[in-house]
Amino acid sequence: MSKGYIQVYTGNGKGKTTAALGLAIRAIGAGKKAFIGQFVKGMHYSELDAIKTHLNNIEIKQYGLDCFIVNKPEEKDIIAAKKGLDEMKNIILSGKFDVIIMDELNIALYYKLFDVKEVLDILKRKPAHVEIVITGRYAPEPIIDIADLVTEMKEIKHYYQQGVQARKGIEL
Repeated sequence: MSKGYIQVYTGNGKGKTTAALGLAIRAIGAGKKAFIGQFVKGMHYSELDAIKTHLNNIEIKQYGLDCFIVNKPEEKDIIAAKKGLDEMKNIILSGKFDVIIMDELNIALYYKLFDVKEVLDILKRKPAHVEIVITGRYAPEPIIDIADLVTEMKEIKHYYQQGVQARKGIEL
C-alpha cells in the first residue's frame, strides 16, 4: 500500500472543490475508496446527485446546515461543524477509505467553527495509506505547514464580476 499525503487546495480562485472531486474520481478509477465530507455546505449541489447515481465507491456527506457565509455563523452551525469533525475523525482513523476530502475545512476554521489544533491532531494520527485533501480559501498557516502539497487557486478573472449568478451543473 502506498503512502498517503496531505494536500491543500486554497486561494480565492474557482476550482478547489472541483479539483478535489476530480482526484476522488481518479482514485475510484484505480480501485480505491473515497469519502467526501463537506463542511459549511448544506445547500444542494449537483455533485451530490452525480455521486449518488453514478459513483458508488465515493461516499459524501454534508456537515453544514445552510449557507451562512453572508451572515455570521450561529450556534447551530458550530454544533453541526463540530459533529462533522468528530465523524470525520472516526472515518479517517478507521482507515476504511483511501482518499478523504475535507471540503471547505479551511472556511470552517476561518469562521472558528472548531479549533485548528483539533484538526492537526487528527491529521497527525491518520493511517499511513490515507490521502487527505483539504479545500477552502484562507488556509491557516498550521494547515499549510503540515501539508505535503499546497496549491493556491488564484482568481485572474471571473464572470461573477459581470453579474453572472451561480449556475446549476457548473457552480451548483
